[in-house]
Amino acid sequence: MTTESAEHPFPELEAAATGVGSMPGTDAREAVRTVVGELEALPHLPELPARGPGADMVGRGAGLLVELYAQVEPSGWRFADRPGRDTRRAHSWLVEDLDALEEFTQGRSGPLKVQAVGPWTLAASIELKHGEKALADPGACRDVAGSLAEGLRRHLADVRRRVPGAEVVLQLDEPSLPAVLTGQVPTASGFQRLRAVDRQVAEDVLRQVVGAVDAPVAVHCCAPGVPIALLRRAGAAAVSLDASLLTERDDDAVGEAVEAGTVLLAGVLPGTDAPLSDPAGSVAVVRRLWRRLGFAPESLARRVVVTPSCGLAGASPAYARRALSRSVMAARSLADTPE
Repeated sequence: MTTESAEHPFPELEAAATGVGSMPGTDAREAVRTVVGELEALPHLPELPARGPGADMVGRGAGLLVELYAQVEPSGWRFADRPGRDTRRAHSWLVEDLDALEEFTQGRSGPLKVQAVGPWTLAASIELKHGEKALADPGACRDVAGSLAEGLRRHLADVRRRVPGAEVVLQLDEPSLPAVLTGQVPTASGFQRLRAVDRQVAEDVLRQVVGAVDAPVAVHCCAPGVPIALLRRAGAAAVSLDASLLTERDDDAVGEAVEAGTVLLAGVLPGTDAPLSDPAGSVAVVRRLWRRLGFAPESLARRVVVTPSCGLAGASPAYARRALSRSVMAARSLADTPE
């Protein structure tokens, strides 16, 4: 198997599991305690969207922007001239989450994942002052990407200051990217669709953000049609996706990515309350993929990190804890029983 590394390779892990990001509830300390307790190899900073606007994926992303501000309108998030209550609330909740992370990771060293919305999903989710989404304006998209890149640099520096032993990994959440590339993002009115973004432009913008942070970057997308090759060319060290949505049409892109050194964060457990199969059964879809690609089974545990299929915000607290625990057991089964 030939490999080529991203500028910042993903940490070398074996039989590892992690969460996608969001967790149920509103208690930051409880969420961090659960994540750090269950996910020893690769814990992550939980997001708690149940707290309301500013704690959601888009609101947190808006709060990370530098010299760009957004507020909640009846239609959703919209850019504003100055920081207001919603920006202050987003900042406050992030500080609360980081305080909890710092408390429960004292003395920890090793990989630690933080999540932030990616530039294209952010541009597809926030409206300009005149009411249309930022995605409709190429200049606005560039401004969003540049502001986000600077905000992420500051955010990761803060995480490293609080958890000095952490090997920080950044996950960019891009659930809207396939729709951005295929012209399926609705206009603000909802009656039409915005024009598709050229794939080269999309790749260049992602590369700008990935290249701005001094950390390995995973890009998460739980929608069908994840542009795996584009993400790899943009510098992603890992791709996070819902493994149940992969088809044989994706085999070439997945195979090329794995051969190039890209790590696969494979979502294999339901993100909401549902019966869970045994650990080995949970990763059966990944084993089948590996057999189709002709890769050595022994490489599975090193090249695949097991996750739920998406965030766990819609799950019950008990199920969320069980899903993370089961992810860890499923990851171990890849090492204990490769075939």
